[in-house]
Amino acid sequence: MIAIIDYGMGNLYSVSQALSRMGFQSCITDDPAVIRDADGVILPGVGAFGDAMMELNKRNLVEVIREIVLTENKPFLGICLGMQLLFTSSDEYGYHQGLHLLPGHVKKFEGDYHIPHIGWNALRFMGPHPLLKEVEEGYVYFVHSFFVVPDNSEDVLAVTDYYQDVPAVVGRNRLFGMQFHPEKSGDVGQQLLKRFASLCIREASTR
Repeated sequence: MIAIIDYGMGNLYSVSQALSRMGFQSCITDDPAVIRDADGVILPGVGAFGDAMMELNKRNLVEVIREIVLTENKPFLGICLGMQLLFTSSDEYGYHQGLHLLPGHVKKFEGDYHIPHIGWNALRFMGPHPLLKEVEEGYVYFVHSFFVVPDNSEDVLAVTDYYQDVPAVVGRNRLFGMQFHPEKSGDVGQQLLKRFASLCIREASTR
């Protein structure tokens, strides 16, 4: 079972339905016990960074998430805003602390081009990785005005080009983030979501 964290800010049902279509069981929950018992966890997100952290704190989920990732090393995926929350901090409408799971900062796009970044952009893989195995460097769907600047380039698994290299997939150990919406990204997004869900099941079978 994959737990999809409900903190009032995410495309919960579209992620759940995408997993169901691929044959994976999931539940939408904000119950710490259910989240801890899951084979893997997904943190979706749509909205503002500061509001999201406030909601996670209100539900006493911040330490639960950190425990799952840092102590249990359980498969964990952040989607869109959920990916940004994995990092140290953000400048979105003021300075806010994140989950501190990966070192880096979230900043706003700045330039003489359209913001937010909305639409289909191609992925470029930075090298081989189990999450990317047998996945094509195709197009995925982005909707965001802020992007991550990781401290460690090794944490960046794939980038997209939006007037600069923008981290699109990040990962370290069994912690992953996707800046785009895999559940809305056609075959490539489905492949990536399936790779993550399969990892959850495989890791659960070894515990």
